Amino acid sequence: MSKPFRFKQFQIHHDRCAMKVGTDGVLLGAVAGTGSPNRILDIGTGTGLVALMLAQRFPTARIEAVEIDESAFLQAKENVVGSPWDDRVHVWHTPFQDFAKAWEKTFDLIVSNPPYFPNHLLSVDQKRNLALHQERLDFDALADGVTKLLGETGVFWVILPPIQMVSLESELQKRGLFPFFLLEICDQPQKRSHRRIQGFSFLDRGFESRIISIKDTEGIYSKEYSDLLRDFLIIF
Repeated sequence: MSKPFRFKQFQIHHDRCAMKVGTDGVLLGAVAGTGSPNRILDIGTGTGLVALMLAQRFPTARIEAVEIDESAFLQAKENVVGSPWDDRVHVWHTPFQDFAKAWEKTFDLIVSNPPYFPNHLLSVDQKRNLALHQERLDFDALADGVTKLLGETGVFWVILPPIQMVSLESELQKRGLFPFFLLEICDQPQKRSHRRIQGFSFLDRGFESRIISIKDTEGIYSKEYSDLLRDFLIIF
C-alpha cells in the first residue's frame, strides 16, 4: 500500500483511485457551503476527500457520498472509517442517476467535482474514464439529479474548467438554478483562470465573484490560498 496523503485531521489513501488527491478537490472542500447545513451530498466522491473536508467544516452535518467506481468506493469507505467522522459520512456504491431516483429526502448542500471530458476523448484506462469523462454522468443527468435532490433553500457547489462550467450553468438555469457565487482559480496572477467554483441556488441570493491565485508571481503559495487551506493542509 502506498503512503496516504496526510491532512491535519485525517488522511486519504488514493492508490486504488483513478483521480488522486489534487487541488480541485481540496479547493472545493474548503470553499463549498456556508452556515450549518444538516444534510450534505457529495456526487462522485472518489477518495472521499471532499466529503471528509465537509465533515470537518460542518460538525453537525450528515453526509452522503456517491461513487460509481467500485475500487474508489471501497477506498473511500476505508478513508471514512479511518477518519474521526465515520459516524456521519456514508458512502454509496451506485450511479448518481439511480441514487437520485431512489433518495426521498432533500439536501441543504450538494457538491460535485464531476467528470467533464466528452466521450470521444476516452482512453484505454476505464477507471480514469469514469472519473474524467461524461460517459456515465453527463451534465444533463447531473442537473436533473441536483434539481430533484436540492432543497428549496439549498445550494449546489461545483468545480469545473471555465468552458465546461458554462455548459453546466446553461443546464442548471433551464431547471431554475442560478449562480450566486463564482471563484475564478488561476495558477499565478498573470495567468488565465483554469478552474471555476460556482454556487447555484433556486433563490435570488445576489452574486459574489472573486479570483484566487494558487501561487504568487515568485511561485510561492499565495496568502489567500494558504489561508483558505490552513485548517487542512500540513504545509500551512
